[in-house]
Amino acid sequence: MNAPLSPARRRFLGTSAIGAGALVIGMNPAGALAAPNAATFTPNVFISIDRKGIVTLVSKQPEIGQGIKTSLPMVIAEELEIDWKDVRIVQGDLNPAYGSQGAGGSTSTPTNYENFHRLGATARTVLVQAAAQTWKVPAEECAAAHGAVVHGPSKRKLGYGALVPLAATLPLPDAAQVQLKDPASYRLLGTRIGGVDNAAIVSGKPLFGIDVQLPGMLYAVYAKCPVFGGRPVSANLDAIKAMPGVKDAFIIEGSDNLNGLRPGVAIVASSTWSAFKARRALEVTWDEGVGAGHSWADFAAQAKAAAGKPGTTTLRKDGDVVAAFAGAAKTVEASYTYPFISHASMEPQNCTAWFKPADGTLELWAPTQNPGAGQALVTSTFGIPKEKITLHIIRSGGGFGRRLSSDFIVEAAAIAQKVKAPVKLTWTREDDLQHDHFRPGGFHHLRGGVDANGKLVGWQNHFVTFANRVEREGKSILQPGSGGSLSGDEFPGRWLANCLLEQTALECRIPMGPWRAPGSSVFSWVFHSFIDELAHAGGRDPIAFRLELLGDKDIMPGTGERGQPYSVARMRNVLKEVADKSGWGKKKFAKGQGAGVAFHFSHRGYVAEVAEVTVSKEGQLKIDRVVVVTDIGAQIVNLSGAENQVQGSVIDGLSTLMYPALNIEKGRVVQSNFHDYNLLRMPDAPPRIDIHFLKTDYPVTGLGEPVLPPLAPAVCNAIFAATGKRVRELPLSKTDLSWS
Repeated sequence: MNAPLSPARRRFLGTSAIGAGALVIGMNPAGALAAPNAATFTPNVFISIDRKGIVTLVSKQPEIGQGIKTSLPMVIAEELEIDWKDVRIVQGDLNPAYGSQGAGGSTSTPTNYENFHRLGATARTVLVQAAAQTWKVPAEECAAAHGAVVHGPSKRKLGYGALVPLAATLPLPDAAQVQLKDPASYRLLGTRIGGVDNAAIVSGKPLFGIDVQLPGMLYAVYAKCPVFGGRPVSANLDAIKAMPGVKDAFIIEGSDNLNGLRPGVAIVASSTWSAFKARRALEVTWDEGVGAGHSWADFAAQAKAAAGKPGTTTLRKDGDVVAAFAGAAKTVEASYTYPFISHASMEPQNCTAWFKPADGTLELWAPTQNPGAGQALVTSTFGIPKEKITLHIIRSGGGFGRRLSSDFIVEAAAIAQKVKAPVKLTWTREDDLQHDHFRPGGFHHLRGGVDANGKLVGWQNHFVTFANRVEREGKSILQPGSGGSLSGDEFPGRWLANCLLEQTALECRIPMGPWRAPGSSVFSWVFHSFIDELAHAGGRDPIAFRLELLGDKDIMPGTGERGQPYSVARMRNVLKEVADKSGWGKKKFAKGQGAGVAFHFSHRGYVAEVAEVTVSKEGQLKIDRVVVVTDIGAQIVNLSGAENQVQGSVIDGLSTLMYPALNIEKGRVVQSNFHDYNLLRMPDAPPRIDIHFLKTDYPVTGLGEPVLPPLAPAVCNAIFAATGKRVRELPLSKTDLSWS
């Protein structure tokens, strides 16, 4: 996906036909003709045009605030040559005809972009053919524009609505008959289009999973052991059942799978309020299990003890770091630490389920990022065949990776099978914070050396991470949490002749899952903060030092994040551009003010950022400006949505840098709600976020994640420039920034 578009490939995208099999997903087969005078033209499962010329497009990916419900239909609309005002968007349910329907890893755009162009172009081609047949003229004399087909020589025009009856009877065109638009002629892509749900959101209309209402619906809560891996032994179920509004209460045995149906106590009531009130009166005797021995203090002690000892896994070993450090003019050692954190999405986990025992079917309404995995987990847990499960994808009030997990879906399904009515499971805020699938904490013990010219000559990192014990092919293994396993190819490892990367996993019973830009969100902070330390030790300008590290190769051999090749040329370009756009080195900062820089390759995106900060003598931090330069390929789909994603990533990255941390004591998460799990407030947000997109000759990719990782190190490096203080522990609130 990171290979540039060759001239041959550009010709293919611009002029070639749709290759055989390229549109198997979603395409109605040629020859399956509609009856004459059909009311709609439906060339594939994503597009339907009625006789008024209104185009209805199916958005198949889950919408979690990333804007995909708007941007992907824009791609079809561009090729279809339809005005956006004549487009209607509907959310597709889970359907194998739509292909992959997950929303995570910034994959929705790169996975669908080219195919959606082809879907729109194919429908346009059929409409042009229908007009040509109507006028009995060659199709080459006709062109589509603004929801109509125009015959060039005669200037005759037919709107799409008028062409529906004939178009609906035509077979799909051969590959050679379909041409994609030249990107230079795009009218819609690259413009600012507001989110299709914006009006409903600001007016408070029901859109989210938590808003689902069904006739006769009941409401449920589900209490799990506060210690991860624990299970209920007994509970005051009779007392709970006697409470007003309570319909039932029962224990669900569940399993030891931290990512599946965990054991707990369900309460079903006539309202959410009644269920929550009964939850507060619930008394449970728990078997807390081995997880009760976990504490963050003990983990930190284990990580400290591991420092200086060989790692249990060697990730990369090049050259001789011992000799490199011995010959270095200066060496630097530092330890960096970051805690477990929650996703803290505004909408707590929820799911509505309706099990119908008469035919064994299950209907689900879920705000999920991964509907296919949710369906599969229900099938594997209860044996309900997939074809008997209907899953409606509901808009999510934030996800950030949390809703890639399906525990809340399988809990709702378990409760529904015991209740003869549709039932909505709603997690409390405390459930959401304390039973998350967390971003794993970590400890990095680093050492680096620079020569007399300030060039980096040696790099060593012993990474202490967290892992769950799982069964794989009959063997018990330690599986690091999502984002908790370091790649040996991570920058700057394979750029150096002398490098040693090691990893030690601490076994735990804490559930972990993907958190926005998994791994990258913390590795970027650690590595670019330490790179800054080494640049300072070598007396080098931080940007010049990084450019020297990147080197002059265009592509770095080996594989990078997600198996993608690393384009050094693209990273050099964004780094040079952010230096130019920020005025790097041209400003004179007073004491207490400074600028910092960082870059990162994440989820196919190349991003560099400069942060400018002011730190008062008392240690109060103010982010004055953040400059972002990103290269995500040849086309920005929706400029409004793209800018929103960059701004949101900067603010989310800053929030995560400054405040949130989870403490573990006796196997429990100590924090319970937003009063003791702080997030960024509006006064802390940067007043300026300058955004610059480099439009390059590379395939289009996503933007939900790659901008977040460089923010934290850029800010921390700016803090050092302003105060001389290094930040080596997250959150930032743990570091005294005062200076004199």
